[in-house]
Amino acid sequence: MFAAIGVVFGDIGTSPLYALKECFSTEHGIPFSTDAVYGVISMVFWAFAIVVSLKYVLFVMRANNHGEGGILALMALALRTTPANSKRSLLIIMAGVFGACMFYGDAIITPAISVLSAVEGLGVISTDLTRFILPLTIVILTALFLIQKTGTEVVGKLFGPIMVLWFAAIGLMGLYQVIQNPAILAAINPMYAIQFLIEHALQGFIVLGAVFLVLTGAEALYADMGHFGIKPIRMGWFFVVMPCLMLNYFGQGAMFLDNPETISNPFFLMVPEFLVLPLVILATLATVIASQAVISGAFSMTSQAILLGFVPRMKVRHTSDREIGQIYMPIVNWTLLVLVIAVVLAFKESANLAAAYGIAVTTTMIVTTFLAAIVMRVVWRWNTILVTLVIGAFLIVDLAFLTANLLKIMEGGWFPLLLGAACFLLLMTWYQGRQLLRKRAVEEGIELKGFIEVLMKNPPHRVEGTAIFLTAHVDYLPVSFLHNLKHNHVLHERVFFLKVSIWDVPYVKDDERITLRDLGNGIYVVRAVYGFNETPDMGKIIELIEKSSGLSFNLMDTSFFLSRDTIVSTEAPGMALWRERLFCWMYQNAGRQSDFFKIPANRLVELGAKVEI
Repeated sequence: MFAAIGVVFGDIGTSPLYALKECFSTEHGIPFSTDAVYGVISMVFWAFAIVVSLKYVLFVMRANNHGEGGILALMALALRTTPANSKRSLLIIMAGVFGACMFYGDAIITPAISVLSAVEGLGVISTDLTRFILPLTIVILTALFLIQKTGTEVVGKLFGPIMVLWFAAIGLMGLYQVIQNPAILAAINPMYAIQFLIEHALQGFIVLGAVFLVLTGAEALYADMGHFGIKPIRMGWFFVVMPCLMLNYFGQGAMFLDNPETISNPFFLMVPEFLVLPLVILATLATVIASQAVISGAFSMTSQAILLGFVPRMKVRHTSDREIGQIYMPIVNWTLLVLVIAVVLAFKESANLAAAYGIAVTTTMIVTTFLAAIVMRVVWRWNTILVTLVIGAFLIVDLAFLTANLLKIMEGGWFPLLLGAACFLLLMTWYQGRQLLRKRAVEEGIELKGFIEVLMKNPPHRVEGTAIFLTAHVDYLPVSFLHNLKHNHVLHERVFFLKVSIWDVPYVKDDERITLRDLGNGIYVVRAVYGFNETPDMGKIIELIEKSSGLSFNLMDTSFFLSRDTIVSTEAPGMALWRERLFCWMYQNAGRQSDFFKIPANRLVELGAKVEI
């Protein structure tokens, strides 16, 4: 539970830094009044109760894919309910991919708004320190991204104690203020929230978009479920995180009632002046941890997307010998750093980023609700009326928050939508381009079994050693095999056609990973199966082939043959020509298959082919 507190709750746990300040800001918030304070605090309490506790912790976390959570794991689970290549499956894929793309927006905005809001506490100490806020924020963020390549194992050991200290601190801060003015506890009554929305109408609806900021990070509870399990996250939320957060928000509300002027920066004004600097330091550490969690989430999601066929192959480095999920992806890391710093320089203040933040998170939440509905109805076989009632209630809340945030599109909400649309275009282009390649391979391919039977009637010269040909389809010959036969006129003593498949489960047991079919004459067809949370490793595959079949391999006598295709766009039916050209560019710049599968460079033979789509 304490490990989960250190990683999972960083994002939602740092929202008191900026959420209520935004609710009463002069630009987007509501004018101060006693009724407004009670109304806003009541909305905060019930937002936690309905969206986080009821929707995510009690319902959505049950929709796990063999214990793994997150938008892509949920999409893979929902896809099992529908035939492949159907319109319904495409709709599920598009929803899941768009939700994942909006998560990348969250991964950029979270470090920017969290660290910026923590460092802004310097302005409470002295207005002379205000000019250092932006430079210091950029230095902290740069340092955070620079240490990613070392892995999070060492830093991770500090996460739990620091976050427990953080939650204890914000809980005690809130408790002190509530004791000063316990009348604020009346805001638990939902009628305050309802009356506030009725009386203030449009303005109250706008404030709903700011109230949503208290929920940012709720998606992380579901996404990180595979690392810690359901029970530790549920216990952490109900027994530590939610009580401390609610105490802090109620404490800020109690302080507003006594001192309306504290609205300028309520979080840091909750403590005496001599405690502000230590609190700024603790808040900065907490926001760095929150940022670390979302950066690690971006690495994990990209790795899943590569294996599920939505993102081109990239370099993946494992930073821990013990934890399979701890990875580092250079291109993702540096792209995030550039975009995060650009966001900080463009928006300058955490208040300006609040509008952008809300849209990124609400969109992902709505997609999660949509996919969860499919799982409830088809996988769990819940009654249609029950599913309609549960999902309908969640959607009303989600759509209310989304609509409130859409009112802020011109104030920064355009950024995650633009970013999400660009990512969606790239991911769907790659997915559909690969589908076209697979279709061409089947249409123009030569059936493997029949060809081998004919070939063995008049076999070419056999040479010593083992040849492993990577193939995209177990029933069709890879182009590299045909080129080798055509140009070299030889066949190795042993030939393996190897297909690496990715299943829609997070992990596959080693005893289920390898399937081997003997075609006779030293020719074999092998399928190696991996989950979407694993990374294929050729050395491990060979070990498992040896173990399952009794065949032995000498790596110095083994050659790996890969097809190095050149993709050419044409007017033939498929995608729009400009998207085909985009796919060609992505394909040529994707990571090499040999690097991705960890094939020794001195045992590799690449044979090129031209493929038209």
